[in-house]
Amino acid sequence: MKQSMTFIPTLRETPADAEIKSHQLLLRAGFMKQNTSGIYSFLPLGKRVLAKVEQIIREEMENAGVVEMFMPALQQAELWQESGRWYTYGSELMRMKDRHGREFALGATHEEVITSLLRDDVKSYKKLPLSLYQIQTKYRDEARPRFGLLRGREFIMKDAYSFHASKESLDETYDRIFQAYSNIFERCGLNYRAVIADSGAMGGKDTHEFMVLSEVGEDTIAYSDTSSYAANIEMAPVVTQYEMSSEEQLSIEKIATPGQKTIEEVRQYLSVDSTRVIKSLLFKVDDEFVLVLARGDHEINDIKVKNVLGASVVEMADPNEVKEIMKCSIGSIGPVNTNVKVIADHAVKYIVNGIAGANEEDVHYKNVNIDRDAKVERYEDLRFILEGDPSPDGKGVIKFAKGIEVGHVFKLGTRYSEAMNATVLDENGKAKHMIMGCYGIGVSRTLAAVAEQYNDESGLLWPENLAPYQVHIVPVNMKNDEQKKLGEDLYNQLKDQGLEVLLDDRIERAGVKFNDSDLIGIPVRVTVGKQASEGIVECKDRRTGESKDVSIEELSSYINQLL
Repeated sequence: MKQSMTFIPTLRETPADAEIKSHQLLLRAGFMKQNTSGIYSFLPLGKRVLAKVEQIIREEMENAGVVEMFMPALQQAELWQESGRWYTYGSELMRMKDRHGREFALGATHEEVITSLLRDDVKSYKKLPLSLYQIQTKYRDEARPRFGLLRGREFIMKDAYSFHASKESLDETYDRIFQAYSNIFERCGLNYRAVIADSGAMGGKDTHEFMVLSEVGEDTIAYSDTSSYAANIEMAPVVTQYEMSSEEQLSIEKIATPGQKTIEEVRQYLSVDSTRVIKSLLFKVDDEFVLVLARGDHEINDIKVKNVLGASVVEMADPNEVKEIMKCSIGSIGPVNTNVKVIADHAVKYIVNGIAGANEEDVHYKNVNIDRDAKVERYEDLRFILEGDPSPDGKGVIKFAKGIEVGHVFKLGTRYSEAMNATVLDENGKAKHMIMGCYGIGVSRTLAAVAEQYNDESGLLWPENLAPYQVHIVPVNMKNDEQKKLGEDLYNQLKDQGLEVLLDDRIERAGVKFNDSDLIGIPVRVTVGKQASEGIVECKDRRTGESKDVSIEELSSYINQLL
């Protein structure tokens, strides 16, 4: 492609709202342009990279026995109501009505649609297993779109769904697609880890996220320093063994704590360590209020609370609800003398003579011994794991890394087939709910993750198999007939040899052309300059920065070596 005939609006300055490298460089290099917050147009260069990511996905899905299809983005509310998610998915689901008042949602995901399709046409176990996928735009009304393609309101996703007559069949497909995902991200050149994860609004159990390691990632990975164990911090179990202090239990008593609301304020005011303070938070769990306790130096993990209680929705009670239920503000609530259900993290049981809110404004209890002074319904693992905690697999200790989620695989089980009555007849002629799996890749997010890992101070550094073009030919002066002719001859010659070539035929200063070339990040740059009359060009490896003068007779073989 000739550069004068395509659309590559490069920018010299970094847009003010672009916070991370991938966002900055994809905008500056003309790969995409923001239309409005969280919504982007993919320009010609960006579309070419997307197509290459999609092609890798298609090849690996084909190898894994997954068949491509395409479903509507506009989904009728009745399907979501059948599954129950119309009421639980939350405000990210974009809802609307047509001219007849019928309710619809823009597709955030497609479990309901695919389940309805198969329940209507697949009636026998003999038609299973069946695995289908699509690559399509998804829509989620993010409260705070940020980081460019990493958290947008409109994004491109590959979602696959598998249907089975047995759990063994699901396990086989899950493992096969898990391997396909590993192949995809390796072919994209990404430094990633597959981690144990939470299924969230998708439902189901046994799920892994594919995380690209990056300091700008919004997810924290907990991993062992000596083994392959890795999990999203939300899902990493705590296996720490606590010891009970041998000190004598003292009598509980109230103490005034005027204006002291946070754990740190109370700790300092009473001159105690945070491990002696009992943190109390009121949660709304579906339609019930539950008081959750943790040690003062620990953070309560709402995902664990949700999973322990088998809840659909868990959220912090707001200040008004706390006031109504606990009769005081958030900073003074505690587990003593309350009628609310109380659950606690294991560490709380081992606090001797602790500090807790007294459910009176600006008052706390001291010398709280939880089994004596409160009614805890159950002790569970309810906190976030910490760096230095023992690894759950018994090997080494936990360390943290940041990650960008680019893929997620789920074993959904019968979560949707039961809700939507999707059954097949088994070998005995008995109706049986189909068992499902779900597998997603953020296609546009993968593009951004590659850009985040592959860049330098001058611009992008695309891996050869994802670069928008393989070779960038840059005649220094298009007004020079020899340079212009040689540039065009080489362009045609390399194209005929099957290479993807971009020819910078613009009438621009050399510095502008070189800066744009580095910014765009095409793997090989061929500069046609003063030695054109001698049949010599400069060939530069964008990744290493190494340049070499090459004769036009040797150019093709040299480029193939670099690629």
